[in-house]
Amino acid sequence: MKVVIALGSNLGDRKATLDDAVDQLRKIITITKVSTFIETDPVGGPDQPDYLNAVVIGESDLEPADLLAKMLAIENEAGRTREVRWGARTLDLDLIVAGDTVMDTEFLTLPHPRAHERRFVLDPWLEVDPKAILPGCGEVRLLP
Repeated sequence: MKVVIALGSNLGDRKATLDDAVDQLRKIITITKVSTFIETDPVGGPDQPDYLNAVVIGESDLEPADLLAKMLAIENEAGRTREVRWGARTLDLDLIVAGDTVMDTEFLTLPHPRAHERRFVLDPWLEVDPKAILPGCGEVRLLP
């Protein structure tokens, strides 16, 4: 199934972290497209440095929950901690879309519930997939 994963980093060597994350994702999915890295302001949470963000599109045979577990392991390997909600982080990987799956569980909501509100997801996603679709919501569009 087609998967869309958003990547972000605002601590340490952000570019090196995202480059490594893409390499790690290649081990668990077949990546078909990687957006350019864009710098964005933080959204929500405490005062913190700017982010470097990207979107990866690929194909996966994994169930969404299994893919998420592997993504969390990649975050942990990059030194991700979760003391402050929406706080600064070495690496953030968000599963935005997994095929046409629409689900809402304690651990995973698909499509990602705030993807359509976040330019740091929309801008790089539309760069690599101008006809992107958010299951249950329709065509992805840029925010004004």
